[in-house]
Amino acid sequence: MKPAFPPLTLDKIIHVVDMGLRTLCSEAVASRPCPVPADAASNDHALNDQQRQHAAALMRVNHVGEVCAQALYSGQALVSRAPANVEALKQASREEVDHLAWCEQRIQALGGRKSLLNPLWYGASFGLGVAAGLLGDRWNLAFLAETEHQVSAHLEGHLQQLPEQDLASRAIVAQMKQDEEQHAQTAEQLGAATLPPPLKWAMRQASAVMTRTAYYV
Repeated sequence: MKPAFPPLTLDKIIHVVDMGLRTLCSEAVASRPCPVPADAASNDHALNDQQRQHAAALMRVNHVGEVCAQALYSGQALVSRAPANVEALKQASREEVDHLAWCEQRIQALGGRKSLLNPLWYGASFGLGVAAGLLGDRWNLAFLAETEHQVSAHLEGHLQQLPEQDLASRAIVAQMKQDEEQHAQTAEQLGAATLPPPLKWAMRQASAVMTRTAYYV
C-alpha cells in the first residue's frame, strides 16, 4: 500500500529550508539573460516620477508573485509522489528564479523596493503548496495549472497598465507571461485535473488581496 505522501528525508528538509532562505534573504541569480532589449533601459528617462513609482509598484507585485511561486512549488514538490510531476515543479521553479532576478533588477532600476511582507507571502504559499500536494498528483497539477493561468491573466493586466514608455518592464512581464503559460500547458499534459469553479474563485480572491496589498507594502 502506497503511503499518503513520500517520507520527509533530511535532504528534502534541507532543500526546503535552503529554498526559503535563498528566496527571502539573498539576491536571485538568473540562469537566462534578462529579456530587456539593449536600448530599452535607456528609455527610462521618458518616465515621469508618477509613472516610475507606478511601474515600480507593479513590478513589486510581480516579484511577490514569484516569491509565492517559489513557495508553492517547494511545498507541492515536497509531497508529490510522481517523479515526472516533481521534475515539472522543479523546472518551473528554476524559471521562476529567473523571474525573481529580473523583477529585482527592474525594481532597483526604478528606485523601488521589494515587499516588506515577503516572509508572510512565502509562508502562506508554502502551506498552500503542501495542502495541494497532499490531495494527490492530479490535483497537485490542477492547482499548478490554475495558478499559472491566473498569473498569466494577471501579467496581461500589467501589460495594459504599465506605461508605454517603460519598454524594459514590459519586456520582462511579456517573457514571464510566456513562461507561465508554458508551465500551465506542461501541468495539463501531465494529467492535471480541473479545479471546481468555487476553488478557482477563491484563488482569484486571495490573489486580489495579495496584489492590492503588495502594490503599497
